[in-house]
Amino acid sequence: MAVLRLLFNIAWFILGGFVMGLAWWLAGLLCFISIIGIPFGRACFVIGELAFWPFGQEHVSREQLLGREDVGTGALGMIGNIIWFLLFGIWLAIGHITHALACFITVIGIPFGIQHLKLALLSLTPIGKTVVSAR
Repeated sequence: MAVLRLLFNIAWFILGGFVMGLAWWLAGLLCFISIIGIPFGRACFVIGELAFWPFGQEHVSREQLLGREDVGTGALGMIGNIIWFLLFGIWLAIGHITHALACFITVIGIPFGIQHLKLALLSLTPIGKTVVSAR
């Protein structure tokens, strides 16, 4: 199973993962320009790593994982997600959707397209989410 996950991650990296991972990291660097954006930037680097190697990892709500609400899953998280969506989220989602459509052209690319769509959804509202191992 680990070998298969490694093969999928290598193919993913070639079929858009590298480009979209860099896009997430660029968004993170832009967030670090202001002090307010530092938490957003840190999240971009974590999600960027997920965008580089998504197989074997998944994103879940922190509220669902921890069983309690925190700053990112409450009202402030919603405001943060709105700001994120307007500044970066829509553009990252468009990038992932474009890559997903390109992957859906072939039967072999369908799992990669599905992963791009999952990341597109995450890119719209990443505040309050965390990356965990799929195991």
